[in-house]
Amino acid sequence: MQSGIYWGYIGLIEGLLTRIKAEFGGPMKVVATGGLAPLFTEGTLMIEHIEPDLTLDGLRLLAERNPAPTLPREKTRMIENE
Repeated sequence: MQSGIYWGYIGLIEGLLTRIKAEFGGPMKVVATGGLAPLFTEGTLMIEHIEPDLTLDGLRLLAERNPAPTLPREKTRMIENE
């Protein structure tokens, strides 16, 4: 059963990538991200690179570019009392 789930996901990944590449029409690099990326990369040749923290790196960059607004003390007191 576990093997079926694994190969089912590999088939899903390959099917999605085949359709996306056909629609895009040009060369593209496929990057796997997340905790299970190394596992699925072993099952297909379509994934070219593993970047395990891509999503977290993107969120970090967004946070750096959009610092939290600073509120005057009066406003923070009003928010805390609500």
